[in-house]
Amino acid sequence: MSYVFKRSIEGAFDDVVQRTIAALKAEGFGLLSDLDIQATLKAKLGVDFERYRILGACNPPLAHQSLLAEPTIGVMLPCNVVVREVAPGKAEVAAINPLASMAEVGNPRLTPIAAEVAEKLQRVIVNV
Repeated sequence: MSYVFKRSIEGAFDDVVQRTIAALKAEGFGLLSDLDIQATLKAKLGVDFERYRILGACNPPLAHQSLLAEPTIGVMLPCNVVVREVAPGKAEVAAINPLASMAEVGNPRLTPIAAEVAEKLQRVIVNV
C-alpha cells in the first residue's frame, strides 16, 4: 500500500494550488496551514528550491472521531497535501494515504475513519 495518492496536473502552479484548496473544501476539509517551502528554505537556508506548498487539511468531524478513538492521533493530523511544481506549467499534487499511516497505529476503530478520509482525499486528487 502506497503512503500517498498523487497525480501530475497541467497548469500554472498558483492555479493548481487554488484548485487544490477548492477541491479540499468541496470534500469538507478546511485549511489549517499553508506552508511555502520554497520561501522558507530561501529565508532560513539561503537555498533555491522548486515551488512547493504543504497544505494542512482538516475535516473537523472526521478529526474529532479520530481523536475520540485514539487521543494521541493528533500527532498525525492534519492531513498533508503537497503541491509542487515539477516543470513550467506542470505540477504534482499528492496527499497522504491515511489508511497506510493509520495502519501503524494498530487501533481498529481508526480503520473506517481512515477509509472515509482516504476516499475523500482520492476524490480531491482526481478533482483538482
